[in-house]
Amino acid sequence: MSEKINVSEIVIDGTTYVPKSAASKELKGDEVIIRTYSAGVHIGIIESREGQEIVLNNARRLWKWAGAFTLNAVATCGVDRSNSRISTPVKKITLLDCIEIIPVSEGVDLSTTE
Repeated sequence: MSEKINVSEIVIDGTTYVPKSAASKELKGDEVIIRTYSAGVHIGIIESREGQEIVLNNARRLWKWAGAFTLNAVATCGVDRSNSRISTPVKKITLLDCIEIIPVSEGVDLSTTE
């Protein structure tokens, strides 16, 4: 007789893995920075995620940033607003080929600079 085991996450060699459905819900509703393979960098609120396809609400494109060396620094410390360019928001955008999702830290303001 086989037993069914329900696991919400598993750790292998120090890396935690979660089921795909759990990963999709993990950041839903959070503001994130998304880096795509060919469509650039976007900031917005995750509506949904299916594999490498992400739908963002209140999405802004990050054209240029200053005052932060990496996107990790942008997400945790923000940008030099006078030398950065963040576009006006669109209500919704679907991004394909997403290769990085970085949660924006609480209190970091990445609103429009145009």
